[in-house]
Amino acid sequence: MKKKKKSEKKAVKARKKKIVKKAKRKTVKTKKKQARKKAVKQTASMKVIASGASLEEVGVVTHYFPHVEAAVVKMTKGSLMVGDEIIIKGHTTDFREKVDSIQLEHAPITSASIGQEIGLKVKSKVREHDVAYKIVS
Repeated sequence: MKKKKKSEKKAVKARKKKIVKKAKRKTVKTKKKQARKKAVKQTASMKVIASGASLEEVGVVTHYFPHVEAAVVKMTKGSLMVGDEIIIKGHTTDFREKVDSIQLEHAPITSASIGQEIGLKVKSKVREHDVAYKIVS
């Protein structure tokens, strides 16, 4: 009978060791996940603000044409010229680029003002209601 009890005790100890090992693995994984969450990814707009420049809202994206990589922007405030640097920011969008091409009713123009709906060539996908900001030094 004593042999049976010893083997049962060994089996219980072995099960406990497995449980402890699993628990340790889980805590290591959760600590790594927490560390990743704490490390904030610095977005384009955060970099601009950190550099001392300011952002001026210019318009709102109303449509995106993926086949030509162009966005329709309704100009709400300020003006925009070819050569200006802009940031387009939204729920999942945040990138910076230089304005290379502006179109108004399929005709290229050099500057846009309040009230116009313009076409902008963009390098990345944008969505409706994303906001376009001009970088002002």
